[in-house]
Amino acid sequence: MGFVGGSQGPVQIVIVDADPVQRRIAAGHASMLSGAIAAPVAFATRAEAIGILARDKRAVVLADLETVGGAEALTVFSEGSSRVIATSARGSLNTAVAAMRAGAVDYLQKPFGAAALIERLEAAIKAWDTTASPEPGTPAKVQPAAAGLPQRQGFENFVGRSPAMLTVFEQIERIAPSRAPVFITGESGTGKEVCAEALHARSGRGAKPFIAINCGAIPKDLMESEIFGHVRGAFTGATETRAGAAELADGGTLFLDEIGEMDLGLQAKLLRFIQSGTVQRVGDAAVRRVDVRIVSATNRDPFAEIAAGRFREDLFYRLHVLPIHMPPLRERGQDILLLASAFLARYAAEEGRSFRGFAADAAERLICHPWPGNVRELQNAIRRTVVLNHGGEVTAAMLPATIRSAAQPVRMAEVPGPERQSVEPIMPFWEQERSIIESAVGAFAGNIARAAAALEISPSTIYRKRQAWQEKRTA
Repeated sequence: MGFVGGSQGPVQIVIVDADPVQRRIAAGHASMLSGAIAAPVAFATRAEAIGILARDKRAVVLADLETVGGAEALTVFSEGSSRVIATSARGSLNTAVAAMRAGAVDYLQKPFGAAALIERLEAAIKAWDTTASPEPGTPAKVQPAAAGLPQRQGFENFVGRSPAMLTVFEQIERIAPSRAPVFITGESGTGKEVCAEALHARSGRGAKPFIAINCGAIPKDLMESEIFGHVRGAFTGATETRAGAAELADGGTLFLDEIGEMDLGLQAKLLRFIQSGTVQRVGDAAVRRVDVRIVSATNRDPFAEIAAGRFREDLFYRLHVLPIHMPPLRERGQDILLLASAFLARYAAEEGRSFRGFAADAAERLICHPWPGNVRELQNAIRRTVVLNHGGEVTAAMLPATIRSAAQPVRMAEVPGPERQSVEPIMPFWEQERSIIESAVGAFAGNIARAAAALEISPSTIYRKRQAWQEKRTA
């Protein structure tokens, strides 16, 4: 799916819907469009969108009729050069006709999938490029909030357009050329190694080696040898002399993943290496000078680790010069569907499947799921779905059970009377309780006792509730 934009500048996709879930789903679908489009913007009221349209010459408006006040209210959007696509969950032939008479160029019945929305958006833009002509001497404008932001679906090996990720991209571009150490924090599965690779690629060291060491996956007895190397006979099993990761990364970047897992004794040697810029192989008297930039990462709270005596404070401040925090997937909004679509395309090609997108029910479940495992969990879920199913669109029934059981929020259209605008999605109590407890456990790097203390409950309560949630998933 894609289009080639005209010469009049980027197209702005404007979504007007009181339902926050529908806004996120539509924005995620719209983000899949290729070509000259600005990042989609979404609003809960008609008034908010009108201000943007007054400044934008090229905008496609996806307007929910219940939100804007009926078909007759569409005229305020279609009076200018905007293209309006009306949507409604209470649709009928009469509703569609009324919307078209009010100036809409198309109509979409809710729920709709990615393929249907993208088809309508592409049609609106293509028709626009062949019929609309800009005012002489007037350059097309982009919505101010999107001005200056990357008009792309990703950055290096990232996929994302959410404000949280655009901030990360900007940080990487700004600090990549520096020689100073970078300290990346974030939950497991948020893309810390991808961030480190992007820093390396954007630095002046991109042509030199990028060497990654997982400090939590290598036994502490072997870690020193892995980082600094060893000579033959230095210890049992050392049958040959071998350079360590620090030497192999000379001129490039050394990435120390899960640095919080490193043994305290080795932390002291790492500190000496950072201060001196020299390495000494295990069992060797020779000292070698190397030039590496160190990028570290952890999914733990480094300040809590320092307070607990598991991480050296002096080493932390040597490493924590340029910090970057990777946001969890649940805070990345529209990126969920963008990532899911990228994984779907990759694995459909690998497995010889014909999947092209997500049905509305599947998209909603993906949006509603809290993704405690972040991008890695999403990647695993999409791959499993592709391997075990066939079809044109992924439906909710094809998704893994843990995602199918994600609670569905109450829709605005289902709430009668004037309260409709103020009602937020309501999750079942057990789902909210699970979110609170799992967030606390994650904040303390899996330490149940500390999480329980912070929540002022017993650790046994967390274990008991987790067991109950597991039984609910498998029921």
